[in-house]
Amino acid sequence: MTDTRPLVLDVDGTFLKTDLLFETFWAGLGRDPLATLAAAARHARDPARLKAELVEIAPLRTDLMPVNPEIAAMAEEAMSEGIEVCLASASDRRLVSALAADYGLSARVFASDGVTNLKGEAKAGALIDAFGRAGFDYAGNEAADLPVWRAARAAVVVGEVAEVTQLETLGQPVARVPGGWSAAALWKAMRPHQWVKNVLLLLPLIAAHRFDGATFWPVFFGIIAFSAAASAIYIVNDLLDLEADRLHPTKCRRPFASGAVPIRVGMIACAGLIVLALGLGAALNAGFVGVVLLYMALSLAYSLKLKRMRWVDIATLATLYTIRVVAGAAAGQVDVSIYMLIFVFPVFLALGCVKRLTELTLARNDERLPGRGYGRPDRGDLLNVAGIGVAGALVIFFLYSVSPQGQVLYPDTWLLWLAMLPMAWWLVRMVMLGWFGKQDYDPIVFAMKDKFGLGLLMITLSLMFWAAGLWAKWFGG
Repeated sequence: MTDTRPLVLDVDGTFLKTDLLFETFWAGLGRDPLATLAAAARHARDPARLKAELVEIAPLRTDLMPVNPEIAAMAEEAMSEGIEVCLASASDRRLVSALAADYGLSARVFASDGVTNLKGEAKAGALIDAFGRAGFDYAGNEAADLPVWRAARAAVVVGEVAEVTQLETLGQPVARVPGGWSAAALWKAMRPHQWVKNVLLLLPLIAAHRFDGATFWPVFFGIIAFSAAASAIYIVNDLLDLEADRLHPTKCRRPFASGAVPIRVGMIACAGLIVLALGLGAALNAGFVGVVLLYMALSLAYSLKLKRMRWVDIATLATLYTIRVVAGAAAGQVDVSIYMLIFVFPVFLALGCVKRLTELTLARNDERLPGRGYGRPDRGDLLNVAGIGVAGALVIFFLYSVSPQGQVLYPDTWLLWLAMLPMAWWLVRMVMLGWFGKQDYDPIVFAMKDKFGLGLLMITLSLMFWAAGLWAKWFGG
């Protein structure tokens, strides 16, 4: 581009690696879900009005939006040559104007105004009125931009758009810029490393000494179903946390926050994962489906509101971990001991505190964590609650060891008491690693990779198996 024709940039998927309509929708769900859903229902067939109303519910920080570096570099080069660079988008005018100001682009913008949805032919008409036919160059990323490209002198195409071959056939100059997303990035958004948490579904089998295939395989498929449900919620959580993640030193690299995966793709993947989770659950039993639905409902409430509430968020995290234990019992149709549920809850309460302690220790300042209710001054209180959780879990384990059920399952009670030593060591060590910021942001994931901690857990389990007489049963001696 050597002349002085204006360079006009589409916003969604072109200048930005995201879509402002979906950004405002998810920001609205996080701020006022009822008003957002009501607006979506009222204006489903009036996109211009919907976009305007969503901006009223949840204004965005456009300076945090992920920018396409190739298009941004093209804009900078054009401006250095004295060429006007304008934004033209179907997004709401207020957001487009703010975005243009953020990056020093022309104050002359073309966008939806609450009445006209500036897309396709409407956008082409507005640009022809402003610059004349072939009086501008245009960068876009989808087939809806074809009328605009036809009206432009030259086309810049982001990603793969098959219809662009029509322009090349007519001899119109076309420049191509890489775009799109990868399956690997979507896989990352599903957080498969977090699926390790779902080994908690095996706890009821271990506690009840049920190691037969008829019990194990339903739980195995239950783990798959729970993993799909968890991934769906992780996607929802990331979409609700876009702004907070972009303000975070490491979470800003997450696929949706960074623009590596479009929000629309995430929504489709989320729906597919929910269908998989409920389908597998239905194939097991109704009780398991009920537990999965409870988990997803509570997880959604956590994402929308509860995670911003001090102490409530930690109690909710502990409950979500405990629900996994209940899910294992439901999948394998094993009776779960009330002692087990009372024992695991304070353990998970302590680990929830560890999660927050780690985040606060690694925080760069004393301000409250983005999207959370804690700041560094809360570290002492979190440590105290974690200590209460550890002490509570050990007391409950001791009471279980002398209970009638414990006496039946574990005749050598003294070995259970001995198992409390590596168990206590593991719990205290996890809390202190969180206090000093020496573990992962998720303590369960960290625990599954921590060789020393795994050794302590294996010693604990071995002593419990010995107390139950399982070693003698399995190995005949």
